[in-house]
Formats: sequence, structure tokens, C-alpha cells
Amino acid sequence: MGPMTSDSTIEREPAAGEPVAGSGVPAIAVRELTKRFGEVQAVRGVDFEVAAGEVFGFLGPNGAGKTTTINMLCTLAKPTSGRASVAGHDVVTQRDEVRRNIGLVFQDPTLDGYLTAAQNLELHAELYGVQSDLVEPRMQQVMEMVGLWERRDSIVGTFSGGMRRRLEIARGLMHSPRVLFLDEPTIGLDPQTRRSIWDYISELQEREEITIFMTTHYMDEAEWCDRIAIMDHGEIVALDSPAALKARIGSDRITIHTDDDQAAIEALKRQFEIDGLLSEGAVMFGVPSGEEFVPRLFAEFELPIRSVSVSRPTLDDVFMSFTGSTIRDAEEDGSKHRNRVMMQMMTGAGRR
Repeated sequence: MGPMTSDSTIEREPAAGEPVAGSGVPAIAVRELTKRFGEVQAVRGVDFEVAAGEVFGFLGPNGAGKTTTINMLCTLAKPTSGRASVAGHDVVTQRDEVRRNIGLVFQDPTLDGYLTAAQNLELHAELYGVQSDLVEPRMQQVMEMVGLWERRDSIVGTFSGGMRRRLEIARGLMHSPRVLFLDEPTIGLDPQTRRSIWDYISELQEREEITIFMTTHYMDEAEWCDRIAIMDHGEIVALDSPAALKARIGSDRITIHTDDDQAAIEALKRQFEIDGLLSEGAVMFGVPSGEEFVPRLFAEFELPIRSVSVSRPTLDDVFMSFTGSTIRDAEEDGSKHRNRVMMQMMTGAGRR
């Protein structure tokens, strides 16, 4: 293992064939990747690349296939078919090389609550073979980055949810990975804590100069990414920068509440040739200029309108335009689908 730099980041000489910064080799390359669990196809032939130093996001509801994809990229699950490489190494034939080059923050907590923060990081460093004299300075560096150095000797069981998530991010950085995977990094946290977590993530991306691959179902989090891939039912349905995806919508979103939403959808089609969508207890539709259309709507619409709102295109609108539902509705449908699959699996097991 090579010498430590002045900022205590662990430096490694690249192995034969390993890409180096600025080489133009993508940090992640995926081709026709699939994963099947029995009769259930969780990932359906996805293709994408992530550039070195990029913050790349997977946006989609729970059950869309995001975590399954991350598990394959991190060698925790073997692909059914297709190919993928991380840091220039194949995830199937070069699993050890991939693991040495990645950090992973799981969706579910994995810290040992009976150990101190420092002990958790020391254990991780030992597992990854970090040179012993580099452990403490590296630990100080990553813990200061997430604001926990003063709590290094505290038992993790006393930490709040946000502190634990920050410590997990610090742990994932201990061995100086080239790619950091964050699976739903702020799930279950309050909005203020989520914002602080993202401040830490932004800082580490600048200081560590690493690639960050994250999954989320929070629309505001996806705005922090350089590019996002929208995933639905195991497929990537759109991939671009947040701004470019919103620009492709080209219309404002109008939401109306009526006494008969189904009749309102039919009236919109009949009167204005507009396709409305029932979502989250209201009727939604898009028009090029919402503020100009609303007066006409009140003047000509044949049904009473209880309330109306106009909003500029958001990533939720992008998701709805590509999938036909909002991410919240998709999560509800996905939950029902997973319950049906589990019942089918249990019934099948009982018959056997």
C-alpha cells in the first residue's frame, strides 16, 4: 500500500488494467443487466454508464429494482444475465477487485450499537486491510468530515438516526474507495437531518474526488445528482440531468379537486382534449401555460371546481410522464405487487 498524502487520504497504486482518474474509463458500465428471482424479473436488461467523479442517482419507488441493481454492482448478488463493471473490474469474474474499490452504505443500519464509533470504523479498516498506522489519521479525517470526531468514543447505541447514518457514510470511506454506493441514504430521517446529510455528501464528493452512486425515492434528493436514471418495474425509463428531464416535460402541472374526479377527467377530454390523471386524491394534467389556462378552466368547465393549483415541472412530473403515475402511487402499487408475489411464493412452498 502506498504512502499517505498530506490530507491523510490513502493512496493506492492502480493495479494492472485498473482505470485511473482522468483516463476516460467509466466508473460504472452496465450492459443488458438482468436479475430474476424464480418467476419474478426484478431487473429487466438495464444499460447505463457513470463517469468518474459523477454523482449519479437511481430514482424510483420502493420495489422498482434499485436495490437489486446496487446489489449486483456491489457483488452481493449475481446477475442472471448481462455484464457490469465497477472501477474497471467485472462484477462476476473480478469480485475481490470490485470490493476493494467500493464503499457501501446499506439502506438498513449495519453498525454495531454496542461498540463505540471509533471501534466500528477500526473494525471496518481491519476487514479491508488498511495499513495500521494509517487507520487513526484516516478515521479522524472522515469523522471530522461528517461532524462526529468529538463523539468517536461514544457508544453507537446512544446516537440519533441521523448520527448513525453519518457514521455509516464515514465508515464506507475508511478504505478510500473509488466508488461510494449509497442505498437510500436518508430514508426515515426528518427533512432537516436529510438536508444536513446531503451537505456532508456534497463535501465528501468534492474532497475525496470519488464517484457517488445513490438510490432514492425522494424527488428533492434527486435534484442533487449530476444525472438521474428513473427506474420503474425493473427498467430504466429515462436518463439525463434533472434540468434536462424537466425541460422535456414542457408544460405546467395543474391539480384540481372536484366532487366527481372521474367525471372531471371525462369532461377535460371532452371539452379541452386534455388527458387527466387521477392521483393522490386529485385530478392532474399538464398544459403549456398553466396560469393562462386557469381562467379559461373556471369560465368554461362544466363541473364545479373546489380548488386548483398550478406548479412548474418537477421530477415528480417527469416520473409521471414516463410511468403514468406519481412515485407515491407507484409505491402503493409496488407494495401490493410485492404482497401478491410473497403470497404466491408462500403458497407454492406450502404445496411442495
